[in-house]
Amino acid sequence: MEVRCVTCNADLSTVKDSLIFKCPECGEETINRCGKCRKSAKLWKCKNCGFEGP
Repeated sequence: MEVRCVTCNADLSTVKDSLIFKCPECGEETINRCGKCRKSAKLWKCKNCGFEGP
């Protein structure tokens, strides 16, 4: 099963420095971020609580 970036929908297995973590606000939603979006600090939004982060 492919894991995709919440910002750009890239397959995390193909992008260097990708990261999977729990939302720092609610701790419930899993946030998947590719290395490219992390490096350029693109915004993401938690589907559970609405928290936004870079």
